[in-house]
Amino acid sequence: MDDADGASDIDRGLARLDPLTVRPRISSRVLCVVFGLLLIAIGFGVWWGCVFTENGQSYDELVWKNLHNDVPSWATGVMNAVAQSWLVIAVSCTIAAIGIITALIRRRWWLAGQIAVFAVVCLAVTRIKGLLPRPFIINTESPAANSAPSGHTMLAAACAVILLLTVPRAVRALAGVIGVVWAVTVGVSVIYGQWHRPSDVAMSILLVAGLALLALAVTRKSGMDEPGRRVSSVSVQIVGSVLITGGLLLLAYSGYVIWQVVPGLNVSASWAVQGANVSAVVGIAGVAMLAFGLLLALRQIAAAPLSRLGLIGAPPAPPKR
Repeated sequence: MDDADGASDIDRGLARLDPLTVRPRISSRVLCVVFGLLLIAIGFGVWWGCVFTENGQSYDELVWKNLHNDVPSWATGVMNAVAQSWLVIAVSCTIAAIGIITALIRRRWWLAGQIAVFAVVCLAVTRIKGLLPRPFIINTESPAANSAPSGHTMLAAACAVILLLTVPRAVRALAGVIGVVWAVTVGVSVIYGQWHRPSDVAMSILLVAGLALLALAVTRKSGMDEPGRRVSSVSVQIVGSVLITGGLLLLAYSGYVIWQVVPGLNVSASWAVQGANVSAVVGIAGVAMLAFGLLLALRQIAAAPLSRLGLIGAPPAPPKR
């Protein structure tokens, strides 16, 4: 009990000297909330556009029916392997376990609580697929039961987010890249295996990223780098910039291709198939890159707000008698 009281006294003392030693900047928290809500809103916007419009349902159906026939031979083996439910669950849980163990080893108790609540909320959100309507607009072969959001995609993205939130600064950029690769691989595989539509996957990644940013908004000292060791990260700056910029460019290209194939969607024109498939894969990659790029950047500014005390550490304490 004395140790706990002593730690609390130290935290209060540090907060008086420099509030940034125990909590992120207010501006960082606001950015997390704003971008978190924005990603969630975009996720529901994607769902609405692909569920409540004829072109949206036609696009989803066209990709769902044809993607598995349009995958290059070198990627077929990967898609067949990842399109196994047990493998997705096993790899995702392993990624999350690494993150959880890292947080526990580092004694980041508040951070462990953050990721626990985040995981529970993500699990709860997967249940909304039974509540979200899917009106009949066109005849479809894809099962209505496997609707948005995709549980497997949310699992893969959420576990990758847990890893990103818990690892130290030195490997944050690597964790962000792992998150993008795993989320895209699982997202494309569930379309390839005809489990889900492209909009289900895109919505899932956006919801996970949005919820993760909201969780970052309540970051405390447990989820921050140690005072005296806070520095800017070159790897985070480079990788984060590449992911965000690359994600926006891929989304722009995907949107352009979708615009080109719109005239052929309602009649399932054969000339529109390849364009629809390419735009779906590129769009999912763009969503994942943008989402994890934002997470990586905002994780860094929340964990390491630079200030004089944060850079040089707490002042020396008098010796204990």
